[in-house]
Amino acid sequence: MPQLSWLDAEQGVNFPSTRYCLENPPGLLAAGGALTPEWLLGAYERGIFPWFSEGEPILWWSPEPRMVLIPGQMHLSRSLRKAYRHSPPTVTVNTAFIEVISACQAPRAKQPGTWITPEMQTAYTDLHQLGWAHSFEVWQGSDLVGGLYGIGIDGLFFGESMFSRSTNASKIALVAVQEAALLINLRLIDCQVYNDHLASLGAREVSRTWFEQHLPQGRLTLNMPNTDTLNTAIASRMTMNRPEPSNLDLADEA
Repeated sequence: MPQLSWLDAEQGVNFPSTRYCLENPPGLLAAGGALTPEWLLGAYERGIFPWFSEGEPILWWSPEPRMVLIPGQMHLSRSLRKAYRHSPPTVTVNTAFIEVISACQAPRAKQPGTWITPEMQTAYTDLHQLGWAHSFEVWQGSDLVGGLYGIGIDGLFFGESMFSRSTNASKIALVAVQEAALLINLRLIDCQVYNDHLASLGAREVSRTWFEQHLPQGRLTLNMPNTDTLNTAIASRMTMNRPEPSNLDLADEA
């Protein structure tokens, strides 16, 4: 039986192989380490992410299976398209990162809070300032009604959390991520773990092995598209009837 690895922050980034993840709780790999940019980037490059609650040590995870969205394969319902055409929002990138992560951190219905501790919020804000963490903001007029944030490294966007203050706002934020991914030729959008909402939008589960085969090959930041280009792409997507074909083979992951 694998044993939980404890990481010493003073010894540098030294994650064990993901084959040592626990079966219970599933996907838990290690505890300890630090939330510095070097530790976080080293984790994401390996398909690992932190997830823990207030008062717990830093916990590092690599789920099996993994939830992913292939750019161009998002399912857009007729009702979502109709709502968008009736009152199209404006989407921006990296203009309100602190507001987005703060909204994601806020308590939600039937939940006393989220896993985004003040320590996590500071860590991801630091990554944003260094060009690694990105936010997508959905606006109705001057009101921020939805958004999400995540990490971008060399061909992948690792989604972290989203929020919505109006119907469909978080869905539009995910559409924006997909369109940005297509515009800058990203291979994959990581959604971490299964939930019904993501599955209804076209995200699929893949094996850890498959996911790790598509991880970043280098440590490169993403050059996100400008607002006009992104919103034009979103508007165009809302008039399309079918997902786009993908070069990634998911046949073995069905």
